[in-house]
Amino acid sequence: MKRRIIIGLCLLLAAVLGLTGAVGYLTFLRPADNPPADACAGGAGKRPRVVAAGASMTQGALGANWVAALRARPELRGYEVVNAGVNGNTTADLRQRVDTDIVACRPAAVTILIGTNDVRNGVPLEQYRANLDAIVDRVRTRTTARIALVSLPPLGEDLNTDLNRRLRAYNAAIQQAAARAEVDYLPLHERLIDGLQGTGGRMPYDFSFPLALAVAAQHYLLGRSWDEIAHDGGRELLVDHVHLSDRGGAIVADLVGQWLTSRLDDAVRDRTARLAPPA
Repeated sequence: MKRRIIIGLCLLLAAVLGLTGAVGYLTFLRPADNPPADACAGGAGKRPRVVAAGASMTQGALGANWVAALRARPELRGYEVVNAGVNGNTTADLRQRVDTDIVACRPAAVTILIGTNDVRNGVPLEQYRANLDAIVDRVRTRTTARIALVSLPPLGEDLNTDLNRRLRAYNAAIQQAAARAEVDYLPLHERLIDGLQGTGGRMPYDFSFPLALAVAAQHYLLGRSWDEIAHDGGRELLVDHVHLSDRGGAIVADLVGQWLTSRLDDAVRDRTARLAPPA
């Protein structure tokens, strides 16, 4: 009997470890859908490319996959949407891979949502600004892409914490970088704040990797939506104080989708005008 109990416990432990490993892979290790290494390996593609560059919020394994939602929009059916999000990336990381993951794609448009990990890791603002400027300058000088810099979502939904007050300076740097480079600025932070319905009792930032793993387990093992998970945790737009719920992801997809539709239509009109015979 004792031996059977030990064997049963060992099997249970193995099952738990196996499920934990599977969730960990799905959440932290698997590559993004249609990453640059796959999408851009052959040079120019048959369809114009849109590259979404960033970190885990762009990769979309933990929280809403807004890039996939963008890809599914009917008005973007004629474009290939490339997910250049990598879990854990900072501006320094994106700066190192800008040639392989953005420039090599020969994109028609690029969105850059990067900096959450810089804020969390305490990267000095001047260093963040220098990295962001270098990324934008490289894309501007090596491609003809339309470029949009996207402001950072809050960290936790209590906007009055020291962390969110510090984050405002990084968002100001994003807006200033867009103005200097004469590229577009997309006010995601502002839209998300507008989307917070409650005025009091918002959850302050309390991210941890055990929480992220627990959140992912609910989604991947139990089939719960990101909105359900966020709601049960007392949050509206962030599933784990960092990553987006379904409603938060829809806000990003709408914001970027509207920009892309406008900007890419402008590009088509410009190209048509250049090719038109003289009157």
